[in-house]
This record gives sequence, structure tokens and C-alpha cells, in this order.
Amino acid sequence: MLTRRFVIGAAAAVTLAAQASLSMAAEKIDVVTTTGMIADAAREVGGDLVDVRELMGPGVDPHAYRQTRTDIVAMANADLVLWHGLYLEAQMEQFLLELARDNAVVAVAEDMPRNLLIGHDDYEGRYDPHVWMNPNLWSRVVLNVRDALIEALPEQEEALRANAEAHLEELSALANYTTEVLSSVPAESRMLVTAHDAFNYFGSAYGFEVVGIQGISTESEAGLRRIAELVDMLVERDIGAVFVETSVSDRNIRALIEGAAAEGHEVVIGGELYSDAMGEPGTYEGTYLGMIDHNATVIARALGGDAPEKGMADLLN
Repeated sequence: MLTRRFVIGAAAAVTLAAQASLSMAAEKIDVVTTTGMIADAAREVGGDLVDVRELMGPGVDPHAYRQTRTDIVAMANADLVLWHGLYLEAQMEQFLLELARDNAVVAVAEDMPRNLLIGHDDYEGRYDPHVWMNPNLWSRVVLNVRDALIEALPEQEEALRANAEAHLEELSALANYTTEVLSSVPAESRMLVTAHDAFNYFGSAYGFEVVGIQGISTESEAGLRRIAELVDMLVERDIGAVFVETSVSDRNIRALIEGAAAEGHEVVIGGELYSDAMGEPGTYEGTYLGMIDHNATVIARALGGDAPEKGMADLLN
């Protein structure tokens, strides 16, 4: 039988928990991010301390995205704005730099050590921004997200550090899984042909030759000569699979397949990859872990490797 002292103590504990919950709710801050990947990191690290809104949802191309009036209001009123940097948000960069003069605005990938970045001939003095394709590099961005949130919520530093550490452990497990399944792809098959150059960090991390029809930015155009060159490459090297991207038109990929067919060489679509945006909200693929799990699993299976159909966590659709 419960004693009166126990009941009173339990009631007091519930009251204290409720007060703590209310206190936490009162401390919650509004965070606006540009991409879904950054929003996911902010939610993982911030937990119940943050309300996060991303400007660019599934299928949105960050290279071409321009802020709307609604976006401007949201960013101006936010307690913290997190953007990627490295010229990913090319059309928004000037606005974000100006906003940072009077607001808490942080480019979470901008200070990545330059020796870890990949340059590109198309952009003198700039770097490939797609660092999220390597979970080990993305871990550095998560730390920057953590530090930005600590700056905004210094009294919650302990909780934010604990959340970040837990997420970094998940990213480490993801890196181990992707390395394992992608290393099972036969060496001669480790070529990834996609719509644009979003997978260079992937190629560097896992030993794949990566060919993008377009350049780093989707704003660049692929001419008929480029398509013809790639068709010849597919035929000469007996490449049987290419990949489409959720945030980029499949027009050029279809042209490659048709061009190869005209040469008597069959090429199929090996799968749809998440490049500049994650999957639908509320799905596993709508998280960073799910996005990269999906990509690694689909690529490995399409190119002759060994990977479980439902991925690392048995959660893929």
C-alpha cells in the first residue's frame, strides 16, 4: 500500500517536472535554416529547446533558390538563422550577409578547413559545398550548429552538448555502415553518374569515380557535346546504371540513356538519390541519417554491392 509520504513525494516530483517542462517551453527559441539537412542537425541538437523551420523542403534546389517575402520576415524575426555557406545558397548569399549585420546568422559550413574541401574549376576561389555527402565531414557542421545554439542558449549548454554527442554517435555508426556496403561494390563498377556534381565528397570518401552531367551548380547547362561525350563513356566503359536526383530534373539523365540505346548499349536508372534536399517530412528519408542511408544502400545494390534492402536501420521505404 502506498504511504502518504510517498504519494506527497510523487506529487511534488510531478509538480517539479511540470515546472521544469514549462520552464523549458519558455526558453524555446525560433530557428530558421536554409536547407533541410541543417534543420535536421538543429532539431537533433536543440531537441525541445528549439522550434525549427527550414526554407527549402524536399525537391528544392538550393543553388537556384531565392528568398520570398515570407522567408525574409521569418529570418528577420528568428532568434537564430543557420545557413550552409560555401556558395551553396548562391542566390541568397548577399541577403544573408547583410542580415548578419544586425541578427544572429551563422554559416555553419563556411569555416570548414580548406584542406578538407574540394575545389572546382567552374568557381575560382570557391569550393564544392556538398560536404553532407560525407558523414564524417557533416559531423563538423553538427558541431558548428551546436556552438551556434549554445551561443543562443548559454544556460542550456550542458543539454545541447549531450544532444550533440548522442547525434555524433549516430553519425559515426552511419559512416561505418556506408563504408561497409560501398566497399562491397566491385572496383570496376565504382562509377557514379548523376545529374550534377553533388557527389564529389562521396566519391572521395568511398573511392568512387563521380561524373556529373552538370557542374556543381544546377544553374550550369549541359550542352549536346557534353551529353555525346558521356554517352561515349558509358558505351566504352560498359556502364549499365546511372542515377537521377530528387531535386534536379532527370532530362539530361534520360538523354544519356536514349543516346546509349542508340549506340546499342543498355543503361538503366539505378535509383533516385537525395542530393541537395532530403526526403519528405515525417519519413526516415526525411532525416539526414535516412538520406545518406538511402543513397549508400541504393548505390551499393545498383552497382553490384551487398547491402540490405531496407538499409542500415531496416527503415528504408
